[in-house]
Amino acid sequence: TTFSPFGSFPRHEAQPLAERQLRFADRGDGAVVISDAVQGGQIAVIAPAEGGFVRGAMRGLARARFAAGIGPEAPFRLVGWSDGRLTFEDPTTGTKLEMAAFGQTNAEVFLRFLSPSEDQR
Repeated sequence: TTFSPFGSFPRHEAQPLAERQLRFADRGDGAVVISDAVQGGQIAVIAPAEGGFVRGAMRGLARARFAAGIGPEAPFRLVGWSDGRLTFEDPTTGTKLEMAAFGQTNAEVFLRFLSPSEDQR
């Protein structure tokens, strides 16, 4: 329980409902290829002039890695939580993005990456 001046309330921690390990790779033509780091296989390809939000989120986490001297080997983690949140995070640096903070449309782009049935082959 958590202390509160109004009495104590049980604290409910959100649990992961769905999780996917993602890898991002720059392609020679400027596209970004997103793949499943555990199952293998391509999830999506972001064309060179598209996917500004995905590119920005990925590059932000990659910058934190670079600054910490960490290479690109470890996958990023996308998690759908029991309380409805969606997070995109880097377990190597501890950086976590709450996708709802960027608006529903942007969060929905990442939500598609969570489900293998949405993969673009």
